[in-house]
Amino acid sequence: MSDLTASVLETKNGFHVDGYEKISYDFTFLDGVFDTKNRQLAECYQRWGRVLAVTDMNVYNMYGEQMEKYFEHYNLDLKVHKTKIGEKAKTIPTFLSIVDSMTEFGIYRKEPVLVVGGGLVTDVAGFACAAYRRNTNFIRVPTTVIGLIDASVSIKVAVNYGNYKNRLGAYHAPMHTFLDFTFLRSLPVAQIRNGFAELIKISSCSHLATFDLLDKYCEQLIDTGFGRADGAPNEVRSAADKINREGIHEMLKLETPNLHEIGLDRVIAYGHTWSPLHELVPETPLRHGHAISIDMAYSATLANSRKLLSDEEHHRLLRLFSRAGLSMDHPQFDEDILDKGTQAILKTRDGKLRAAVPNPLGSCTFLNDVSLDELHAALQRHKQIMKQYPRNGEGLEAFVDASDTGYTENNEQEVEALESAAAKAGNLNESMNGNGVVHGGHVVNGHADGVNGHTNGVAEKLANGSAKCLTNGVNGFTNGAKA
Repeated sequence: MSDLTASVLETKNGFHVDGYEKISYDFTFLDGVFDTKNRQLAECYQRWGRVLAVTDMNVYNMYGEQMEKYFEHYNLDLKVHKTKIGEKAKTIPTFLSIVDSMTEFGIYRKEPVLVVGGGLVTDVAGFACAAYRRNTNFIRVPTTVIGLIDASVSIKVAVNYGNYKNRLGAYHAPMHTFLDFTFLRSLPVAQIRNGFAELIKISSCSHLATFDLLDKYCEQLIDTGFGRADGAPNEVRSAADKINREGIHEMLKLETPNLHEIGLDRVIAYGHTWSPLHELVPETPLRHGHAISIDMAYSATLANSRKLLSDEEHHRLLRLFSRAGLSMDHPQFDEDILDKGTQAILKTRDGKLRAAVPNPLGSCTFLNDVSLDELHAALQRHKQIMKQYPRNGEGLEAFVDASDTGYTENNEQEVEALESAAAKAGNLNESMNGNGVVHGGHVVNGHADGVNGHTNGVAEKLANGSAKCLTNGVNGFTNGAKA
């Protein structure tokens, strides 16, 4: 919610306006948000007597019955918009399908839409709320580690467009975010690992005490879904609760003075300088957590080469990535990719590199004066160091599969139709320069620009009766195999 105060002064040639907008929103830690014993969420909708919820079909298939019983218990009518969402379906058609549901529902200006899902769902549905009548309220219930730890902190909402990720978006704060870590019980280990990278990010550059806990309990945190799995030791559960609370608190303290990203030196952008291309270069894209881990590990080697990070701290950080099964290198990470990533991020960061690096561990420095020769030398050194680690620094379950894209309904005709439609809409092949460098690679919510020229989804019936023939998956891959 927000309140605006302003002053208007008459000048010689017109007027001068100073406007100040107060942005206010809440976070509540609540295990069992859809447990009928917990009325906190229902109370947000008592005034309206009804709820429009937006969620993805994976979440609905697992929790839909519980959601329906919860709102029925509190005599609230529930309508659910079920979307097939994944990075490749984070598109304008998906956005419009949500808008159509809002129109059909007859949403009031101040009536909050309930958004349940991972960061991708909250991004798209949040943008629909930002655009609908220019400002419609929403409430977030994130269900993944990245959604709970990272995306929940930001007020950025967006969709992909053309050849770029998060190219169309807004800054739109939810009324309330409910943080329910029991959702992690049903999350695959690969996705727990994926989100673990975000906690390494914030702790290694801003909160050493949290890094110490991640280092101490690494494997147990991943194996037990941050202490939420049945039979998890109380000690691990307690450590996980402290890590989650401190991690979110630290990110909020860093982000809230800069909610609209007016300042471009951002501590939480550690790992997001070169990761946009890491995420997209492989034919089957890397998971976001693995892409930023490669960036963080390389950046740590760069910092160590400059004596900003001691040898002991450097290897302690690399060991944690390795123990967590996160990627620190990739065969396609070479000087060409490094150069292209550098060129792209310079546009995003207004001509400066602004590479966040730990200095020392638990604190952060921004690098702007790094030459290409220094970057190349650090990369070659990093490659040599990786030979000392399991798998030469490659991660476990590093590539996206159906738990990321969500759906496996690919066929060649849909892919061809999709690519044709996307090319007409976004002129995708023209979106990159002759070297294939993505222009203006904007990073939002820890995600990178550029979507390999595809706009994906599934055949989706819209409220206006038209049908969009879209295709889910990543570059035609289903569960890592060519569809």
